Amino acid sequence: QVHLVESGGGLVQAGDSLRLSCAASGRTFEIYNMGWFRQAPGKEREFVARISWSGGSTYYADSVKGRFTIARDNAKNTVYLQVNSLAPEDTAVYYCAASTSIGRYTDWGQGTQVTVSS
Repeated sequence: QVHLVESGGGLVQAGDSLRLSCAASGRTFEIYNMGWFRQAPGKEREFVARISWSGGSTYYADSVKGRFTIARDNAKNTVYLQVNSLAPEDTAVYYCAASTSIGRYTDWGQGTQVTVSS
C-alpha cells in the first residue's frame, strides 16, 4: 500500500498560482504512475494530470493544458502540481493518486482544497 499526503492548497485570487505537493510513503517501489484529480462541489471527480513514476512522461486533461504542470522528485517520493492562471472554475478538492496496478489508481490521498475567488 502507498500512503499519500497532499498539501499546498488554499484560498487565492483569480490569476494566482499555487504549487500542490503529494508526498508518498510505503510501497513506493510499486508505483507505475502518479496522478492528480479534482472534484468541484456538486460534480464528479475528474482527471487532471499524470506522470510516469520512472520515465517522467506526462499527460494532461485538455482543460488544464498550458496552465498546470506535473513533476516528480523521486528522491523525495513527492509529486507536484504547479497550477498557474487560476480561475474560479478551478475551485475544487485536489487529490493525488498512485497507480500500482496497470490501468487503475489504487491509492488516494485525503485531498487539498483549492478555492479561487474572482
